[in-house]
Amino acid sequence: MKTHTTNYFNTLIEIAPDCPVAEGSVPPKPGTVAAMQYEKLMAAPYTRTSDELIFEVFAERSGIDKGEWEAARAAFFSKGQPCLRSSPLVKTYGWGVHHDAEGRVALYGAETAQYHDMIENEAIAKTPGMRSARAGK
Repeated sequence: MKTHTTNYFNTLIEIAPDCPVAEGSVPPKPGTVAAMQYEKLMAAPYTRTSDELIFEVFAERSGIDKGEWEAARAAFFSKGQPCLRSSPLVKTYGWGVHHDAEGRVALYGAETAQYHDMIENEAIAKTPGMRSARAGK
């Protein structure tokens, strides 16, 4: 079975061009994908890869028992999954997502010096967050 990944390495996922806020904001509704991703990344930056984060949130929201995670993860990544470029954190809440050299992720608000330093750092690859609306609509 082929395994797909959402991981990037030494890459900044930039805040989506049509993000409605100018600084990182806390997702207001507990239990949503955005709130769960935010809580996990703020509590422990650079401790999980994108794949780990995305699957963990999926498994918890789906009520999958931890003892079943290994099989569920294999099935989950047997088909392509949306990466963090499509996360509400990037699209709606003003957060950039940095993937370090090992693929582990952390959040940086649009207003932070660290985010702007990464934007200027040519050694870090950049990829834009996905727009909320299609262009031309």
